[in-house]
Amino acid sequence: MAWLQLWTTGLLATMVLCVSLDIAKESVLPGVEREKQGPVKIVKKESHPILFRQKRAWIWNTLYVEEEKPTPNRYKIGQLRSSKDVKGKYEIEGEGANDIFLVDDNGDMFVTRSLDREKKSIYQLTARMFDSDHKLIEDSGNFEVQVTDINDNSPVFPKTYNGSITERSHVGTTVVEVRATDEDDPTTANGVLSYSLTEAGDISAFEIESFTGMIRCKTNTLDRETKSQYVVVVKAQDMRGLASGSTATTSVTITITDINDNIASFTRRTYELQVPEDKKLNEKIGTLELDDRDQIQNKIPIFTIEPENGFNVERSPNKDANIILMKPLDYETKSIYTFKISVREDIFAPADNANSAVTTAQVIVRVLDVDEPPVFSKPNYSFSVLEEQMENNIGKITAKDPDKANKTIRYSILDKNCPIAIMPLTGQLYTLRTLDREMEPTYMCQVNAQEEPSGLESFVKVTIVVQDINDNKPELVSDEVFVCENDMTNTVIGTLRATDKDDQQASFTFSLASESSNFSIKNHGNNTADIVVKRGPFSLDDPKDYSVDVRISDGGNPPLSSETKVAIGLCQCDARRVNTKCIPRAQITGVSVHALITILLCILTILVIVILFVMRKRYQKDSLASMKNSGEIHEQLVTYDEEGGGEMDTNGYDVSILTSACHDGSLLRHPDQQPHPSLYAMVQKPPHHAPPTACKGDMAAMIEVKKDEADHDRDGFPYDTLHIYGYEGPESLAGSFSSLDSSSSGAHLDYDFLNDWGPRFRTLAELYGVDGSDYYHQY
Repeated sequence: MAWLQLWTTGLLATMVLCVSLDIAKESVLPGVEREKQGPVKIVKKESHPILFRQKRAWIWNTLYVEEEKPTPNRYKIGQLRSSKDVKGKYEIEGEGANDIFLVDDNGDMFVTRSLDREKKSIYQLTARMFDSDHKLIEDSGNFEVQVTDINDNSPVFPKTYNGSITERSHVGTTVVEVRATDEDDPTTANGVLSYSLTEAGDISAFEIESFTGMIRCKTNTLDRETKSQYVVVVKAQDMRGLASGSTATTSVTITITDINDNIASFTRRTYELQVPEDKKLNEKIGTLELDDRDQIQNKIPIFTIEPENGFNVERSPNKDANIILMKPLDYETKSIYTFKISVREDIFAPADNANSAVTTAQVIVRVLDVDEPPVFSKPNYSFSVLEEQMENNIGKITAKDPDKANKTIRYSILDKNCPIAIMPLTGQLYTLRTLDREMEPTYMCQVNAQEEPSGLESFVKVTIVVQDINDNKPELVSDEVFVCENDMTNTVIGTLRATDKDDQQASFTFSLASESSNFSIKNHGNNTADIVVKRGPFSLDDPKDYSVDVRISDGGNPPLSSETKVAIGLCQCDARRVNTKCIPRAQITGVSVHALITILLCILTILVIVILFVMRKRYQKDSLASMKNSGEIHEQLVTYDEEGGGEMDTNGYDVSILTSACHDGSLLRHPDQQPHPSLYAMVQKPPHHAPPTACKGDMAAMIEVKKDEADHDRDGFPYDTLHIYGYEGPESLAGSFSSLDSSSSGAHLDYDFLNDWGPRFRTLAELYGVDGSDYYHQY
C-alpha cells in the first residue's frame, strides 16, 4: 500500500496549494469576493457598530471512504478545519449530509453505512462553521467524499461471440474481438482485464491478444473440408491477470468458410444413357453427377465434349453435367453413340483432390426404336397455279414411314373449302375448280399423311399461289370532259387514264373506236391520252350530243381491249377556259355483267309478282261466279235507314238467302233430284191475317227449326243460330227477333203489325206469322 499513501500525500499537497491561491485572490480582490459570498448576517455590538465577516480559511483535503467497508458503528473518515483559531460548530449540506455523513462539533466527519462505489463514487458536500451564538464564522465551502474501489466485481461478457475465417487463411488473420466488462474502477488494477484461451477449447489453430481480446489465426492450414468449425474458450481476469484476480469465461464458435480449393469429380468413369429416337431436340437426355467437396457456390465445373456427335453438355442447377440432344436421332440409321466429357475448374491454388479426382468420363447413348409418324420430304410445300385454268398436276407431296416397317402412306386434305385435292396414294395435287387471282391470290391448305391402316399421321402446310393471266379488260378513268364554244383545233378538252385488275404490268393505248368528225385522241405513251378538238368552234344552240367511243388496249398477253363511250359536255367558257354555262350531257359508260344480272333479276321478280297478282284476281273472280251459281252469294244489307225511329244499327244483314224463297230455291235436296215445294213455301201465315202470299223457300223452315231447337234445349245456353237476326237495333220499334227472349212454353207472337210497315216487311210478316208445327208434314 505504499504507492497508495504516496499518491494520497501528493493529492493533499495539491489541495493546500489551491487553498493558498484562493487566499491570495481574496486578499487582492476583497470587494469582488464579498459580492460572490452572498448574504452575510450582521451582528451589532456597542463597541463595534458593523462587524465584517472574516475571510474564509477552510483547511481540508478530499475525504476518502473505502467501499463495502462494514459499519457496525460509524467511523471517522477525516476532519473539517479552518485556518482561524476559533472553536466553532460545524454544519454540512449536500449528498448524504446528516444521513450517510455526520459531523460533530469538532469538525470530525463520520460515515454511518457501507458504501458501493459502483453505485456512487463521489459525494458533493458543503460545510459551514458557526460560533456558540450561532453566528456565521466561516461561510459555505464545497468539498467531496470519494469512495475508494475494492475488487468486489468479477468480469462479465456482455454477449455471445462468434467468428468466421476462410480456409487457407494466412497466419495472423484476425477472426473476432472479444470484450468483457468489469464494474470496478478501470483506473485501478481492479478493473484492468487480461484475456487468454483455456485448455477447455481448441487452441490448436487460434490465439488471443491478452489486453485487446482479439482472436487471430496462428496457422495457414485451415481446411473446411477437414474441419469446418472450431470452439475456443476465452477467459477474462481482472487485476491485470494476477492469480488473485476474478475471472469469467465464454465460448467462441469459429466457422471455417469455404473457398474453391477442390475440383469437381465424376462419380463414375462410364455412363450409359437410353434415349428414344423421337426425343425432341434441345432437351435433356441424362445427367452426369459430379462430386465436389466444396460448397455449391464454389462448385464451378467447366465441361468439354469430344466428339459432339449431335450432343451438348450444360451445367445443371446442382452444378452437374446435363447431356442435351442437338440433332434428331434415328434408330434405323444409327442406334448407338459414344463420346467423352471432361471437367475442370479454375482455382488459385493446387486442388486438394488433384490426384484423386475423376475428370474424364465416357458416355454411351443407346437409341431406342419407336413407332414414328410419317415424315414429309419438306417442312412445307408451295406451288403455283394459273388462274382460270384447271390443273391436273400442280405438284406432288411425298412422305415416308421412317420405321423399318415402311408402311404405305395415304394422303388426304381435311379442309373442305380447299380448292385443290390430292391423290390418296401418289400425293399428286390437282385443282377442283378454276381459281381467280383477283378474288383470292393465295390459298393455304393442310395435307394429312397417315400410315395404313389407321396408323400414325402427320400434317404439312401447302401454299397455293394463283398466278395472274391477262383476263380482265382495261377500264377507262377520265375526268369531266367538256368543250367550249370557242375551242379551236388541237385544244385539249380532257385526259384519259385506265386501270386493270390484272397483276401484270399494263401498257395502255387509247384510240377512237369509231371515227369522229370533231375530236381525236392523242396518246402520250405513259398510259394516258388526251381528247383533242379536231374541228371547232361549237355552239350552244347546236342540238347535237357530242361523244366519242374510246378503245383501250392493255398490251397484255393475250391483249385485251374495251370500248367506252365518253360524253362530252358543251359549255360557254371565259378566256381561261373556265366554264360559265354548260348544257349537261349524260356520260355513257359500259355496264358491268354484275349490274346487268342485278337489273334482270329485279325485272324478273317484278314480272313474277304481277303474274301472281293477276292470277289471284282471276281466282277470286271465278270463286265469286261459282258462289253466285250455287245460290250462296250473300247480299249485304248495310243499313236500315228506311226504318227510321232512331236506328243505330250499322251491322250488315245477309238477306240474299231470303230471296231464294221467291225463286223456289231449296237448301234441302231430295234423293230423286226432282223439284219439290220448298219448306218455306209450306209455311202458313196466321189465320187471322189476310193474304198476300209470301215467297216460299227453305230459309223459313230452317229458321223455325233452329228457333225450336234453341227453345227446347234445357242443357244449353239460349242461343240464336242465325246471328244476323239476333238484334234489330237498340232504338228500333220492331224490337228483337231473337229467340233468346222467347219462352219454350210461350204463346205465338203476333207479327201482323209488320204488314203495316210497307211492302219491304211483308215477307217477314208472313215468315213469323206461320205456325212452326205445320211445315213438318213435308217430312
